[in-house]
Amino acid sequence: MTPPPEVSRKAEALLERLGLGYDHLLGFRFAVNVFLATTIVWYVLKLVGDSNPIWAIASMLAAADPQPEEARRMFKSRLANVLVGCAVGLGFLLWGHRGPFILPLALALTVLISSYLVRIKTMWRQAPITAAIVIAAELSRGSTLVGIEKGLHKVAEVIFGCLVGLMVSLFMSRFWLVRAPSERTEEA
Repeated sequence: MTPPPEVSRKAEALLERLGLGYDHLLGFRFAVNVFLATTIVWYVLKLVGDSNPIWAIASMLAAADPQPEEARRMFKSRLANVLVGCAVGLGFLLWGHRGPFILPLALALTVLISSYLVRIKTMWRQAPITAAIVIAAELSRGSTLVGIEKGLHKVAEVIFGCLVGLMVSLFMSRFWLVRAPSERTEEA
């Protein structure tokens, strides 16, 4: 459902008359994406009883992009690294050792796995962040079972936020695709 080329050309001509270029349009389109995605995340999580959806909103922001290909790439990268961090965090929780170096050791191992095995550099910091979220939930609660539950809940929030960011980006690109000037001249 892409608008006809003449509509795009008229919109681009209007932008030029207003002195707005490609970067302005991208910024405005990203603001619209963020508005829609934040609204969706906030109200869906409030509906299911989540009182603090900040992890989902932060993840949505990291996965959203006005360009659909970039949004897909960010989503895949973030998801892979979230899963690595979650697996390592849960592994350390199940190990059961609660010494003072559990968190630094888990984060270092997560970085090594993400850097040397998964090797998706984009969003590679997400793996140790996720491991920290999972482990910190247990450390602050003092119970491994409660920590696992809280940690998995936060990881689910992160994945939900990423998914909403991607879906809004893809949906909006179907109705309002922002193309670089070089892409526009090739089409003409």
